[in-house]
Amino acid sequence: MKKAVILDAATVTDGDVSLSPLTSLCETEVYDFTKPEEVAERVGEAEIVLTNKCLISREVFEKCPNLRFVGVFATGYNNVDIEAAKERGAVVSNVPGYSTASVAQHTFALILHHYSSVSKYADYTSGGEWCYSKLFTHFGPPLYELCGKTIGIVGYGAIGKAVAKIASAFGMKIAVYTRTPPKGEEGIELVGLEELLKRSDIVTLHCPLTPQTEKLINERTLSLVKPSAILINTSRGGVVDEAAIRAALDNDKLAAYGADVLTVEPMRKDCPLLGAKNCYITPHIAWAPLETRVRLIGLVKENLEAYLCGAPKNNVAKR
Repeated sequence: MKKAVILDAATVTDGDVSLSPLTSLCETEVYDFTKPEEVAERVGEAEIVLTNKCLISREVFEKCPNLRFVGVFATGYNNVDIEAAKERGAVVSNVPGYSTASVAQHTFALILHHYSSVSKYADYTSGGEWCYSKLFTHFGPPLYELCGKTIGIVGYGAIGKAVAKIASAFGMKIAVYTRTPPKGEEGIELVGLEELLKRSDIVTLHCPLTPQTEKLINERTLSLVKPSAILINTSRGGVVDEAAIRAALDNDKLAAYGADVLTVEPMRKDCPLLGAKNCYITPHIAWAPLETRVRLIGLVKENLEAYLCGAPKNNVAKR
């Protein structure tokens, strides 16, 4: 039986999702968390490594000559040195598309947090204040309808399309900015980035982080956005300039910013967004519902089984 190592199991399960579909396939050592300086030692003589965020660098490949398969618990694989993998004929398999539904759902959770103010009204009732009201209702934080509002979707891959479908169900107008325009799709309007930013009541980011999209939302592009608009980011933290977001919020140039991602994670104490007005951030959990992680483990298992059978799939080192 081949030897495998799981380097950061705690990033995909806290015991609620079983790793047995994976550990049953190989002789497997499982570590909850691995520091960067521990990676090569823990991989050791193993042929197979499964990881979420641990850096599999050129140095790791050089120190671990038996390493032939890297299975990533994610769609992104920027933590693996792909060129080094190619040089050694190693397979690097990612998991595309596993979290589309959950990320789209979380996008609207962030939107509704602002538009419906459920948490603020729940705090009002749980604190007992409604008990002293003369009225059957309470007019506190403002409430808004999504119906008729314009949502601007930046990036129109699987998640962007799922967000558009939900937006359509809410009766929203949908504007899309994408490098690869779809053909013959009804219910959306394809526009340039500047026009999207000017027209949208909600701007939501679903593009990958590339040299072209890094800090796509910055001081200049934020100046195009309506002060009443909100910005949602469930893609990557680096797609925005966080200092510029903070300045826009502080100066009432942006109504709110909802994000599940930051440029540096976990959040640092010097993060520009820490404590910002009308800023709500969740700790990179859009991908993490129970069903999503069960699906992820199943797809990583399929990748590993394909490799063990000599027919690798989702091999990003082959592209």
